Amino acid sequence: MRTLLVLCLCLYVAWAQDNLEYDDYDMDTVTSSGSKTNETVDARGHRPNTGNRDRYNAPRNNPPPVSGSSRYRGRPTTTSVERSVVQEKKEQPEAGGCTHPSEELGVLCPNGCELKTMLLKQEKNVKTSINELKPQVDDLSQSSNNVFNYVNSISNTLRERQIVINDNNRVVSQYTDSVEEQHVYIKETVDTVFPSNIRVLQGVLDKIRLKIQKLEKAIQAQREECKEPCKTTCPIPVVSGKECEDVFRRGGRDSQMYLIQPDAFYPAYKVFCDQTTQNGGWLLIQNRLDGSVEFGRRWDEYRRGFGNIALDSGKGHCETPGEYWLGNDRISQVTKMGPTEVLIEMQDWTGAKVHAQYQQFTVQSETSNYILAVDGYTGNAGNCFLEGSVELFGENRTMTIHNGMMFSTYDRDNDNWNPGNPSKQCSKEDGGGWWYNRCHSANPNGRYYMGGSYTAQMAKHGTDDGVVWMNWKGSWYSLKAISMKIRPFFVPQ
Repeated sequence: MRTLLVLCLCLYVAWAQDNLEYDDYDMDTVTSSGSKTNETVDARGHRPNTGNRDRYNAPRNNPPPVSGSSRYRGRPTTTSVERSVVQEKKEQPEAGGCTHPSEELGVLCPNGCELKTMLLKQEKNVKTSINELKPQVDDLSQSSNNVFNYVNSISNTLRERQIVINDNNRVVSQYTDSVEEQHVYIKETVDTVFPSNIRVLQGVLDKIRLKIQKLEKAIQAQREECKEPCKTTCPIPVVSGKECEDVFRRGGRDSQMYLIQPDAFYPAYKVFCDQTTQNGGWLLIQNRLDGSVEFGRRWDEYRRGFGNIALDSGKGHCETPGEYWLGNDRISQVTKMGPTEVLIEMQDWTGAKVHAQYQQFTVQSETSNYILAVDGYTGNAGNCFLEGSVELFGENRTMTIHNGMMFSTYDRDNDNWNPGNPSKQCSKEDGGGWWYNRCHSANPNGRYYMGGSYTAQMAKHGTDDGVVWMNWKGSWYSLKAISMKIRPFFVPQ
């Protein structure tokens, strides 16, 4: 019985000693409160699940493991725990007892009295050691948890950064491919297309240079011829009158240049009289036939008149009319003498001819800016003065009517298109002085274009600034010839 008791005590002491020398932690995670948990760590962390083909890529730069000495010795294996080996007892002849496996316990006596005293002492020492180790164990547990959480946080951060790095690498790769493609295209363009285009442009430039040289020579020749102003050397007919109808009735039946004097208080001046069209008597107030005279003039020039009245065709008298504008003062003076009609004749570049005639035609004085008044249309060219452009509708049509409009030039804006606004002037954009509205359906004093058809790209301001009569040829056809003639209105007998 005693032997059995001694054996049990030996086993107990050995178990207590084993608990002192080895850690008793499981493989499970220990929380800061000392309780164990079996929860597994989510390898994805807090990154959202994107679904299709989502996978985790390990970070390339893993931190090294923690190094240094440990406060603990190695753990015993499960076999060593389960199979405790009892040290062989040595006989103590002089004491008559046995030796405890732990040397600190000394020799055990057969009666157990010494053993009890020794165990009580050892128990006190063991408890003291346990109490001292317990706070250290708690601190170690807390530190282990903090280290684990920190390592886990670093791992999640690395995973997220690795994803960002992968995305950036993919974008960089895409842009690199795009840049390489652009580089190949640019290189090919610079090496092949540009030289070819440059050669073509060089050829065009050479042709343009040759044309410019020809034009310069032609301009120089014209300058040489125009050093002295043109003069009419043909004789003036003896017959004269107040206007061409009076000249006709006085015997001047040939169409040529005459001298007329509508008012005895003003000096006489030269005009061209058409004495053949519709029985004659027509005073030519405007004529365009070859573009030799520039009609983009100032207000004062339109007031006085400009151009060449007539030319000598070699027969000794001026029977060929030139390009000219009689002058607004003279036109106003003649039309206010009594009822006056106007005949507008025009010709296209195929030789076709049409006309527009108004039985009433009056131009007021300069104090009213030469307001135009017409009525009584007949003809086959289209009634632009009273109806505007018939191809337009509503306000777009009515703003092209010329009846009742004041005369405008590029330096005197009297049209209905934002009056006073220098950026919106019909005369400046449409090439000449005229009774503009907003702006025109007829533009006899516009820019002269050879050949008829022209485009917005050819126009100075991109507008239909040619010699236009819209109701016959439209906006983008410049007539070859147009003339305006007036005579006193009377009913033939």
